[in-house]
Amino acid sequence: MHEALALAHGAIGLSEPNPRVGCVITLADGRVLGRGHTQQAGGPHAEVMALRDVSARGESARGATAWVTLEPCSHHGRTPPCCDALIEAGVARVVMALEDPNPLVAGRGAARLRAAGIAVETGALAHDARELNIGFFSRMQRGRPWVRLKAAVSLDGRTALNNGASQWITGAHARTDGHAFRKRAGAVLTGVGTVLDDDPRLDVRLVETRSQPLRVIVDSRLQTPPASKILDAPGRALIYAAVIGEERAAALRARGAEIAPAPGANAKVDLVAMLADLAVRGINELHVEAGHKLNGSFVREGLVDEFLIYMAPKLLGIGRELAAFGPLEHLSDSLALRFESVTPVGADLRLIARPATIN
Repeated sequence: MHEALALAHGAIGLSEPNPRVGCVITLADGRVLGRGHTQQAGGPHAEVMALRDVSARGESARGATAWVTLEPCSHHGRTPPCCDALIEAGVARVVMALEDPNPLVAGRGAARLRAAGIAVETGALAHDARELNIGFFSRMQRGRPWVRLKAAVSLDGRTALNNGASQWITGAHARTDGHAFRKRAGAVLTGVGTVLDDDPRLDVRLVETRSQPLRVIVDSRLQTPPASKILDAPGRALIYAAVIGEERAAALRARGAEIAPAPGANAKVDLVAMLADLAVRGINELHVEAGHKLNGSFVREGLVDEFLIYMAPKLLGIGRELAAFGPLEHLSDSLALRFESVTPVGADLRLIARPATIN
């Protein structure tokens, strides 16, 4: 199963909106017959890729064990059911890390395998398999993407100087690591303030990727300049707005951007409605790289599932904070977080923390 999980990591940046799945097929003595991971949407799933590998080696999967990081699908989507492929191949046993949260599967794949006389076991490395597909689970179970808020901060918690200067607080290793997290997201989001101040591209450049995430701008009044670099970067751009002026919208559409209405209170974008719409669009993980005001809105509305913070050993003094919300009246009103990991990245630290209410 460890090897199957390693294969599943090869589907990052490739399989969205489908989950990242790996499969290893072995004989009883442990000899590996075939390996595979999920391909691009509409392409073969992990089990089919592994079975093809078995055939390419001139072997047979009859009587073998399939180790797969997620329950084999049982429904006809863009591809036929994987459980049928395993049944036809004659495997004797399937060990899956955990059940598929997709309501179209959700135990049906395992039931079909058992009905065909195949032994099915569940639970091996389930936590690791779920973490790899945490966005897929979020979209299936909550109807919204997993929201990861990324920021680079100084030791005193500043994301920029008082004049807005922020390049670069952290070092090159941290920036490369941040692009690896962009790669695993279906969409990267920022606010129009960041577009106006920094003119970012928000694409994946510092690590290899086979596809680019959707770029999302929260822009209540369509202030994004048509000449913005974010519209030049490869891939698609989507702008959520509350007030849509047709002249501005036409200029942005001419640059290839899609405009999505999401009107909320006070002529602001409704972030909850936006997340629901992104889920409908198949976004599993949403990577937020925004300024302190939009970050504050995400925090205030309880929409952040994970904080990805790169901390540099620097003091900046008076400057811009990570998220503008509050002020709070009592310490007990603070957002309690739980550290998931603290990892040195070059000269900086990578902190991953989640709200204590998230299991």
